[in-house]
Amino acid sequence: MKQSIILIFLALFTSGASIQPDSTTTDSVQQSENQQPIVTMISVEGSITPTTTNYINRGIKTANEQGARALIIQLDTPGGLLESTKNIVQSFLESTDLPIIVYVAPEGARAASAGTFITMAAHIAAMAPTTTIGAASPVQMGGGQSDTVMQKKIFNYSESFIESIANRRDRNAEWARSAVRDGESITAEKALELNVVDLIASNSEELLQKIDGRTFNGDTLKTNNATIKELPTNLAEQFFSFIMRPEVMLILTMIAIYGIIGEVTNPGAIVPGVAGIIALVLLLYASAAMPINIAGFALIGLAIILFVAEAFTPTFGLLIAGGSVSFFLGALMLFQDLPESMELSWAWLIPATILTALFFVWIVTEGIRAQFTDTKTGKSSMIGKQAEVVDKIDNSHGKVFVNGEYWDAISEENTIEEGELCEITEIQGLKMKVKPLANTSNSTNG
Repeated sequence: MKQSIILIFLALFTSGASIQPDSTTTDSVQQSENQQPIVTMISVEGSITPTTTNYINRGIKTANEQGARALIIQLDTPGGLLESTKNIVQSFLESTDLPIIVYVAPEGARAASAGTFITMAAHIAAMAPTTTIGAASPVQMGGGQSDTVMQKKIFNYSESFIESIANRRDRNAEWARSAVRDGESITAEKALELNVVDLIASNSEELLQKIDGRTFNGDTLKTNNATIKELPTNLAEQFFSFIMRPEVMLILTMIAIYGIIGEVTNPGAIVPGVAGIIALVLLLYASAAMPINIAGFALIGLAIILFVAEAFTPTFGLLIAGGSVSFFLGALMLFQDLPESMELSWAWLIPATILTALFFVWIVTEGIRAQFTDTKTGKSSMIGKQAEVVDKIDNSHGKVFVNGEYWDAISEENTIEEGELCEITEIQGLKMKVKPLANTSNSTNG
């Protein structure tokens, strides 16, 4: 009995002791996992647009969801839209739980114009060697031509905006103002010397090492040997970024014009109309997100009116010439309010104007005229055609073969022998009136 009690006690002790190591092992595994920090990274290349704003905001949200220690934005931009820049800076300033690091990279990259604002607004600003920052004057950021008073207001606002950003992040506000006022641009080494950025790193691994141990909101960053999780642009961001390019918007404008006019001039074609409507919807979406000049749309509309009017008035090309000039100026003004880095080159404008003029001269003009000409269908369409005589024709009977059919025929002029060709002059019921063709026969036409 005593032995049984002892055995039971030993069994319970052994089982209890066996549980403890498992619990300790689990805790150690969890601690090991927790010791592996995560850093989210996104790459921004090209002009700053509303799509860029959406991408960066998605990056901030994803980094928070992943429990990342920081968000790295690798930046290489020639500039962009002022409104999009303001939205991005606002997102940075509102991010109090997640440190945002803007890293101007790779080597040879630049943070020009809008990129200067974005870099200086980051919690930590870093640059790779042989990169540049600056040239933040509002002419590049806003685009277009303004009067002296308006230009002065834009400069004053931009200087105040970048100065407030620099003061918020304890960076060189004087240089920031000069980047806007004088368009000054400096290298990474000079930027570090002037307290424009915080550090220089050759690659992302070195960047993580250098920011390790820095303080953010009272917490010490632990990023050394962190796992970098890259967040690429999704399909929607890639697509909308594509259609917001000025050259693509110009192509969409042309497709919308060609498709809708093509459907009007050729009812029932379906494909031109569907393509035109889709292009128009995409164009309207892009136009709502981009600062498009309304006067440009008005001039393009005038060009279409002039092109169509050419089909009804004998102006010998004057309206086509006027429409071409109006289309060119409209397309030029359409993207006037975009930054310099997003301007549309003449290499796109001139071919687009020529192609549009040719389209209206050749296709649209003929299509519109066809809508107002008498159409010939059925029997009436056969008048004037040639037919082959298969049975001698006189003023009382005969047969011809035309369009794969045999017809009764008569000739009120001369008798037409079998094998000769004749011309159809009239159709009465199921009988044709024909006349001979001089010096024509199968032998002469074989």
